[in-house]
Amino acid sequence: MNRVFFSVGPITIYWYSLLIMIAVLIGYYFSCKEAEKNGLKKNFISDLVFYLVIIAILGARIYYVIFNFSVFKDNILDIFKIWEGGLAIYGAIISSIIFIIYYCRRKNKNSLLVLDTLTPYLILGQAIGRWGNFFNGEAHGASTTLEYLQKLRLPSFIIKGMYINGSYYIPTFLYESIWCIIGFILLLFIRKKDQYNHPGKILFSYFIWYGIGRFLIEGLRADSLYFLSLRVSQIVSAVLIIIGIVGIFRIKRKNIN
Repeated sequence: MNRVFFSVGPITIYWYSLLIMIAVLIGYYFSCKEAEKNGLKKNFISDLVFYLVIIAILGARIYYVIFNFSVFKDNILDIFKIWEGGLAIYGAIISSIIFIIYYCRRKNKNSLLVLDTLTPYLILGQAIGRWGNFFNGEAHGASTTLEYLQKLRLPSFIIKGMYINGSYYIPTFLYESIWCIIGFILLLFIRKKDQYNHPGKILFSYFIWYGIGRFLIEGLRADSLYFLSLRVSQIVSAVLIIIGIVGIFRIKRKNIN
């Protein structure tokens, strides 16, 4: 699969970068529209997103490099080649949440309300971004056979894209993309019913939904990041699931009281 979307002279645009930018623009547009409905105001979201794009990319790259440093230790400058892939979504999520909490305290805003506003478009962006992994030939599962992929009734271009260095691979990027799309629809449903009456409900629901899906899908991947003998993303997923369950429980308990 060709990683390059467009190239003229010294100018090269990669599918990976393009899809991330598309995800950011979609998230920004709809977050601003939503902010006008829940009282946060468009200007606040605009300023926040500007910083978040930088923070998220840095966090995603730092996270990836830390747990995959052996790839970069012989050529440190490769750390800066983010267009070649190597952005860990959990690094982006963790760094972004920390920054949002900090930023909201400075601006005297409810951080849970802000996170609830942005979260549905985060998971939609993840669904889009996984296709960048497809074009980079990464975030796939173990090797498999052509017959197996054909039994999944996948479009021919996906099957061709899963033929990497002489072998076919399980399209775990696709599994996660589909899981995230379903999660996006679920979060919109929760938002419509709740109407932001319980700040944090959308965020915690995201933690549970994405955490479960990522935990299971990560177990199929062939390029996981490891800490000792454990898959890092499964550890983080388990933590998110626990935080999500505790958060939802506290919201329900507060509502009862």
